Amino acid sequence: DVLKGCMTPLVLSPYSGWVLDRVVGQPGQENASSRSSTPKECTPLTSGSCSQEKVTSGSLQGSSPLSSTEPSETKGNSDLSLLETEQEIIQAVLPSKATEVEGCIRMYEEMHSLKGKEGLRQRQEQQEQMVRAVSDLASEQLKRFDELKELKQHQEFQDLKEVIEKSSKEAQGQQEKLKEEHRHRAKILNLKLREAEQQRQRQEELERLRKEEGEERLRRLYSIQEEVLQLNQQIDPNYRHKDLPKIDLSAYSNRGNQICGLVSGLIRTTSERGLPTPADVASTERALQEMRELIASMQQEITAAVEEKKRSEKEESQKQKELLKKEQMKAQTSAPAEQLGGKQQKEGLQVKADESIMQWYQQLQDASEQCVASFSEISNCKDNSEVKKIKTDLQKAATIPVSQISTRSGTKLKEIFEKIDNLLSGKAVQTGGRVVSVTQHPQGLDFVYYKLAEKFVKQGGEEVAAHRDAAFTIAVVASGIWELHPRVGDLFLAHLHKKCPYAVPFYPALKEGTSVEEYQRMLGYEVKDSKIEEQDHFLKRMSGMICLYAAIIQVQWPHGSKQGKHPHGLNYGWRWLSQMLNMEPLADVTATLLFCFLEVCGNALLNLYKAQFWKMMIFIQEDYIPRIEAITSSGQMGSLTRLKQFLEECLQQKKIPVPKGALKPSFWKS
Repeated sequence: DVLKGCMTPLVLSPYSGWVLDRVVGQPGQENASSRSSTPKECTPLTSGSCSQEKVTSGSLQGSSPLSSTEPSETKGNSDLSLLETEQEIIQAVLPSKATEVEGCIRMYEEMHSLKGKEGLRQRQEQQEQMVRAVSDLASEQLKRFDELKELKQHQEFQDLKEVIEKSSKEAQGQQEKLKEEHRHRAKILNLKLREAEQQRQRQEELERLRKEEGEERLRRLYSIQEEVLQLNQQIDPNYRHKDLPKIDLSAYSNRGNQICGLVSGLIRTTSERGLPTPADVASTERALQEMRELIASMQQEITAAVEEKKRSEKEESQKQKELLKKEQMKAQTSAPAEQLGGKQQKEGLQVKADESIMQWYQQLQDASEQCVASFSEISNCKDNSEVKKIKTDLQKAATIPVSQISTRSGTKLKEIFEKIDNLLSGKAVQTGGRVVSVTQHPQGLDFVYYKLAEKFVKQGGEEVAAHRDAAFTIAVVASGIWELHPRVGDLFLAHLHKKCPYAVPFYPALKEGTSVEEYQRMLGYEVKDSKIEEQDHFLKRMSGMICLYAAIIQVQWPHGSKQGKHPHGLNYGWRWLSQMLNMEPLADVTATLLFCFLEVCGNALLNLYKAQFWKMMIFIQEDYIPRIEAITSSGQMGSLTRLKQFLEECLQQKKIPVPKGALKPSFWKS
């Protein structure tokens, strides 16, 4: 309410008190001088004027604050100028009672206004104090709030820190746990790895031991095979006892060959399978024991039959004389029989080989005899045990590898070839657990040359005769050795011509003074104790050697550093066939050998000579077969029939099949 009254606009000027004071002062002075009869009026007026003066002074004092509350000094200056103007006007205005009353009223209002202003000021001060108190309280509360907020944030930070620390500790604990588990697992894994490594090492050790044992067993098998072959060779000198009464020693020979075949087959199977087992060694040892028992039994029977043989020697001598007479009679009657059969055939065929071929044949035989003479010291070493031991070792080193040639593996064949080549080149080789070299004796090389060539020919008469497909494996090794060591080839031909004169071809004639047994040996028959081998066995041996010869002339060792010309190629095969067809045929022999030769070598000759070979085939069919038919009996037609069928099929089909057992490129990868 006070503020409202104060704010009400006044009618009078705020300087009215001052104006009134001035106005009242002047009339008082005048009335005092002129109106002394009116004191009652003057007194109150004076008092009023006094009061007015006080009021005025108070108003003036109060106005000055008001004036001081003006917004600016410029406004104060303007009010002062206005006041001066009003004074001048008021001086001109005459005072009146109404004006006095009005001035009193104004003074009262001014006083009341001043009081209100004072109260307002006090209230303002109180209000300001309250505001300041409230502000201070709010500030304090704000500070407390900030402190509480900061405390709360600190607590939250502490809680978060504790949570983080707790989480960190838990994470560290989990990490430690994981590390511990990792260390545990690593430890277990290391143990497993060590166990696996130890297991692997044990396996390798077991495998090494197994391999060493297998190799030892394999060496044992080879040594057993070598001993079996040597024991089987001991049977050969005993063939002279075949005609002993009540004794058939061929059974021992057959059984010996069976045992050798059994041991060879077992070794072949073992090599294909891997390393031999103890059972394989036991089997070969049983075979060796059986061979020993066989030799012992044979020797016992021979010893028991020697005396009986002595008693029958006279009878045998008489039988030999009669047989000689019969053979001479047959030789005398053979020429007329041939002439009789040749009346229906063309004339001009030879009864013996060309002179150049015979000279070549004689040169080879002379070279063979010279070779035998060159190692006479080794041959006659009965009193020298050291030389005898060297002879035995060299013979084993030369013959055993040839016996081990087979069709099962090209790699094995290379090893055999390298072993033979190393032996002939003067390098040391191992055989039967001993180291052997031709340099151990000055005559060792010639001795090995001779025995190796002899063994090749023997394999033709035995192994090839029994298994035709073995011809090419033996032939390729023989051809390769022949190319590197030509003297072996010459000795091979000399042995071949001696064992099979039809390989020249050469038909020895019966000379005066030559015994029947010697003549049969010249023809290629085996005669032991005046008993000639059977015709079938003879033809089988001859065909085996011819097959080997036919294979040798068409193959070469494929792994030589320098592949040169074949030392004894297909041109010799063409010469042999031509010479064979230029000679009179022999019953059963000519047909058998022609069939074997054409079956093995016909395809190679056809590829080389083309049309010329077909002409020769036609000549055989049309001209030469009738000559063979003319001298062949009904019981000897088997080989001739096979030859005729072979020629007919080849001429009809215009091709000659690849021989069985021919080596393919894939063989050398086996």
